[in-house]
Amino acid sequence: MKLTTLRLIASAAALAGLAGAAVAQTATVNALCSTDASWCELAATEFTRATGIKVNQAHKGTGEIAAQLRAEAANPKTDIWWGGTGDPFLQAAEQGLLEAYRPPSYGQLYDWAQRQYTLSKDMVGGFYTSAIGFGFNTDVLAKKKLAEPKCWADLIKPEYKGEIEISHPATSGTAYTVIAALVQIMGEEQAFDYLKKLHRNVSNYTRSGQAQAPNVAKGEVGIGVSFIFGFDKWRHDKYPVKTVAPCEGTGYEVGGIAIVKGARNKEAAQRYYNFLMSAEGQAVGGRAGSLQAPANKTFKPDPRIPSMDGVKLINYDFAKYGSAAERRRLIERWTREVESIPR
Repeated sequence: MKLTTLRLIASAAALAGLAGAAVAQTATVNALCSTDASWCELAATEFTRATGIKVNQAHKGTGEIAAQLRAEAANPKTDIWWGGTGDPFLQAAEQGLLEAYRPPSYGQLYDWAQRQYTLSKDMVGGFYTSAIGFGFNTDVLAKKKLAEPKCWADLIKPEYKGEIEISHPATSGTAYTVIAALVQIMGEEQAFDYLKKLHRNVSNYTRSGQAQAPNVAKGEVGIGVSFIFGFDKWRHDKYPVKTVAPCEGTGYEVGGIAIVKGARNKEAAQRYYNFLMSAEGQAVGGRAGSLQAPANKTFKPDPRIPSMDGVKLINYDFAKYGSAAERRRLIERWTREVESIPR
């Protein structure tokens, strides 16, 4: 081959490489994230640093995002949604809002993460897991001479009036998980009787299930009901916080991840998805102080992540309580029968 020909080939290859780099530099992905804001932000930063792809990302509760995706269904503005309780993801899949996708790391995932793919026909992946429990400020309880709660039954005692904070099920997947878990533990009628009694003791319903941990840690409320991992970060940071899994049993989440149907930046979204499910991307959670148990089993997770040993987990029915109709029915009943009661 002539030298001039070789030079032409080399020049063409160089130009192609430059063009590829330019595309990476200008590519964007539009993401919505429902896990801890610190994980959302660090993951986007790390991904952009590694790929040059810009991440336009907003942080919202899962219920809020599910409503947004329904509103945008005819003209999607989001490419990927990740983090947060999996039930709203499964409901979005049922409603045709998501697209099937399996990352290259699928074989590296725990069985519970893979089951979410099977359950949703690959439209929802299992991203992490954590159990529902209580976090409480030991200083606040000691000052008010209140016992530390250990069971669901404790939270409806009259001495805890105004001392409990939980999120709102219409906007928070965490709160819906609480309701669905109580229905499965107690039966629906007894669970709603319980929720009415609990309502009298609730000081505030927040938009997001991530609000309880900092509010408890800072002493703004005595007791929070949410996922245990959120409280443990503050405990490790030396705040007067303790956690407990309720003695009667509790529900848990398998956090979700999904590509949005009709994504405008599908290739970039898939690359972000692949990063988030890889060992490197999953390890970002611990580094950001977000202490859920990761789905990828090929690396050593952060030692601060709370153990599930000793937690009495129910056999959570994701197929039933992940359906849009069941979620809508339970939330409507809660709004009608519980939220309407004066406190």
